[in-house]
Amino acid sequence: MSGRRRGTGVSVPEDLVCNARDHGLVGDGVTNDQPALQALVDRLGTAYAADGLARTIHCPPGVYSIRDTGTVWRSGISLVGDGIGATKFVLSNEGNRVDPVPLAYFTAVQHGASRENHIADCTFASFEIDGSGVQLARYDYLAKGLGLQYVMRGRFRDLFIHDTAATGLGCDFLQDTVVQGVVALRCGRLDTGQQMGGAGIGIGIGGWGASERLTVSTCTAVGNGTNGIFLELQQKMWPPPRGIRITACHAEDNRFGISDWGADGLVVNGCTMIGNHEAGFDVSAQGTCGIAGRGGIVADCIIDANILDGLSIGNTPGRYIVRGNRISRNGRYGYREHNLAEDSIPAHEVVIDGNEIWENGLDGVRVDAGLLDGAIVNNRIRDNGRREAGAAGGSGDRVSYTRTAVRDDGATWFPDGHRGKMVTVGNWTAMVATNTATELVLAPVRPGATTAWAGGTPPAGATYRLPDTPPNRAGITLAAATSDLTLRNNRVWDTQRYKSQTHGLWVTGEGTRGSADFQDNDFAGNAVAPTRVDTPQYA
Repeated sequence: MSGRRRGTGVSVPEDLVCNARDHGLVGDGVTNDQPALQALVDRLGTAYAADGLARTIHCPPGVYSIRDTGTVWRSGISLVGDGIGATKFVLSNEGNRVDPVPLAYFTAVQHGASRENHIADCTFASFEIDGSGVQLARYDYLAKGLGLQYVMRGRFRDLFIHDTAATGLGCDFLQDTVVQGVVALRCGRLDTGQQMGGAGIGIGIGGWGASERLTVSTCTAVGNGTNGIFLELQQKMWPPPRGIRITACHAEDNRFGISDWGADGLVVNGCTMIGNHEAGFDVSAQGTCGIAGRGGIVADCIIDANILDGLSIGNTPGRYIVRGNRISRNGRYGYREHNLAEDSIPAHEVVIDGNEIWENGLDGVRVDAGLLDGAIVNNRIRDNGRREAGAAGGSGDRVSYTRTAVRDDGATWFPDGHRGKMVTVGNWTAMVATNTATELVLAPVRPGATTAWAGGTPPAGATYRLPDTPPNRAGITLAAATSDLTLRNNRVWDTQRYKSQTHGLWVTGEGTRGSADFQDNDFAGNAVAPTRVDTPQYA
């Protein structure tokens, strides 16, 4: 049907904006609205293919039930609600426990998505997706909230996606696309943490070639099964793409906060990564094709109180820059250079510049993998080694347990002295996030969980054990081969009344300095000594 746009003399279709209620969707939370949504998408998609004019489906406030199958999306079709809490899509599969039920999907495997057969000019905005009703006999990484591949000029804006079985917003190969203001909560609830997907916002990359122009901004990812926000190269033979930015985002209580598993030159700035279980920011080869990110920049971020490491960077050819961040109160290392066990690749030209690194559990900066032409410059590194308390244990009337804590009224622990340790109670184990003189505050057993224990809370009075702590906990530790390292203008010291950072610089027996430029560093004021060198040729 056509009409005339007033004052222009140009005939335009009247269905450029469709009220979903006028086309069979009910929004009463009872009626299955999926068939009507699919029919409307197909009709409008055919019209777009004919005249090139994009259409919008407007869903007024209501609860729209999407049951037993997802909606195959079409180019030129946008889905817009009246806001989070007003327009809500509820996914469920009571009648089909085998297949996942995304709200919208279009994939290479199922629908032939490709560069030539892509989705274009689509906006998904101002609504909520509740995935809690999807149950599967086995985990399926396609059980997403949104699962589109090969998207051109997409807009994902002001969405609340929660409790999906797999990734919340799991869209791949996004060109000239913006993801903005998306909140992803408790997604990946069926993921064990070791499977594909299971993230809040997970974006596969590489399908468009060497440049993918994507911005992820002002998003929040909390309590998701694997990553809060991550990028993952999808094919080993593809070049890692440039052009991706993540800015002003918040990642909390995920396995990893933000991860770069295969980009080239990823820019992460102004983000907050706190309380994540393995690392606040992660670069490694854990992705599908075993390719780590390279050449990225992490700047002006808060990376605080992650259960293990603040930044964990490994398996990368290098040229990463970590600049101007606060890296604090993490349970193990503030910054860790590492590789997976099967990979011994040295990183080139990693720069750690101008960061505030303090009160981490063990070392402030630790190099556990080969580093060539690296630079550790202009940093202030202080009061690390907080995991200074020795082995401990107890049982009896003064020991009690809750879902998130161990309390020993007879203890006199140094505050945060057990940070990052694993407490063992019979067959139970849990990770210590922080501690007071008498209480261990525990991390959830997995992201989004409300308990720290798998299999129930230990009984009152049961015996607990805490391991000893490493005797050396330095501001900077070199525990792997380095060559042409620049270590300059760093202030590495301990300001605490009871000092816990044992040394400013520690070169272990596995660490070598090779040729190096060490100038104008101040290592005075640590608990034991300014430096310790265990490598024979430098001792």
